[in-house]
Amino acid sequence: VKVEIYNMLGQKIKTLVDEYQVAGFQSVVWNGLDEAGNQVSSGMYITKLTANKYFQTMKMILSR
Repeated sequence: VKVEIYNMLGQKIKTLVDEYQVAGFQSVVWNGLDEAGNQVSSGMYITKLTANKYFQTMKMILSR
């Protein structure tokens, strides 16, 4: 399973999960930091979930 955050320009901001997960309900929390540990600005972001051949994208709003 891989969960990644992208900005609206399509640039990858952070990879939250990149590991094997058992089937069932899982949760992950993003603290609003990029890969370098810098705070990102408030706004709209895209979350991409990939598991085997399945993938889903979702819009997310980060507000501070």
